[in-house]
Amino acid sequence: MGMGGGNRGGGRTTMSEINVTPMVDVMLVLLIIFMVTAPLIQQGVKVNLPETKAAPVEATEKKLVLSIDAGRKVYIGDAEVALEELEQKLAANAKAQADKEVYLHADRDVPYGVVVEVMAAAQRAGIGNVGMITDPSTGGRTSNSDKSKSKEAKR
Repeated sequence: MGMGGGNRGGGRTTMSEINVTPMVDVMLVLLIIFMVTAPLIQQGVKVNLPETKAAPVEATEKKLVLSIDAGRKVYIGDAEVALEELEQKLAANAKAQADKEVYLHADRDVPYGVVVEVMAAAQRAGIGNVGMITDPSTGGRTSNSDKSKSKEAKR
């Protein structure tokens, strides 16, 4: 009388359990791929942002970003818009009208008057909250936690 567990014929039996090790390996590789590529997906217009000493504001969802580059070109997200058409485009934008909030991403070399014109167009389109996106200063005035981009609400 041996301790065999029901193997009477002495032959091979089939394994009734699923081997999950290959599936876990594939899932870990996919997780690493998404972690590496997710920051690269963030697209936008390259602008030279002014530096501030403000703390970062955590955003839980994707917001509408207005960008003004050094050539005074205005963008809604990645799409270029003429300054004269900005009010109409914002009034027709469902995301902007639902949130009543946009973020302004302006190059530091853009004259203040152009920034004010964009903010006024947003206000005329019914958007009451305009946030300013800035870079934290890199001098000795900030801590290491301020190395990421900050968003400071101006209104």
